[in-house]
Amino acid sequence: MPPAPDLPLGRPHSIAEDGYALAIGCILIGLGLVLLKGAGLVTGGIAGVALLLSYVLPLPAGLLFTLVNLPFFALAQRVLGTRFAVKTVLANLGISAVTMSARASVTISHVHPAFAALVGGTVIGMGILCLARHQAGVGGTGVVTLWLQRSRGWNAGRTQMALDVVILAAAIPVVHAPQLAWSAISAVAISLMLIAWHRPGRYIGH
Repeated sequence: MPPAPDLPLGRPHSIAEDGYALAIGCILIGLGLVLLKGAGLVTGGIAGVALLLSYVLPLPAGLLFTLVNLPFFALAQRVLGTRFAVKTVLANLGISAVTMSARASVTISHVHPAFAALVGGTVIGMGILCLARHQAGVGGTGVVTLWLQRSRGWNAGRTQMALDVVILAAAIPVVHAPQLAWSAISAVAISLMLIAWHRPGRYIGH
């Protein structure tokens, strides 16, 4: 039997649909950050940078996520347009709000690093996917890789992997070897979610 054809594109998402999707994406990414932080892990991308800084600065990972992203918002506007940049700023503010709320509402006494890496990485990947489906992003390295792909022809996936290696290497003085290994697995879990499901043109409303 031949594969089912791609679904036809439907009408654009409404403002309410975009808002709901951004809220869900922020919740998923915030939950993933909380799990990774609870296990003392980092990960790839801008989330990994925020987690890494949260171990050396007295600030929540979600707030650092937004602060680190500030220089990338202008680049997002230039590379992907004003609409994408505005949604990305809103998503960052939402992620910051979720993680700060979790800090005041949730206490994690113990979480196994395997669970944190696999589940935390997966829900972060799902959150990023949710944002991407509604023309938003988390900023940071994702914007950089897309810019390099468009301006210099560098493969975005390979560039992102190289940046993840740099981020994980920077974590060596901060996290122990077992946590670093689980951190690498969390980065893979995020990437696998996007590789498996982020296929533009296959879903109505994309």
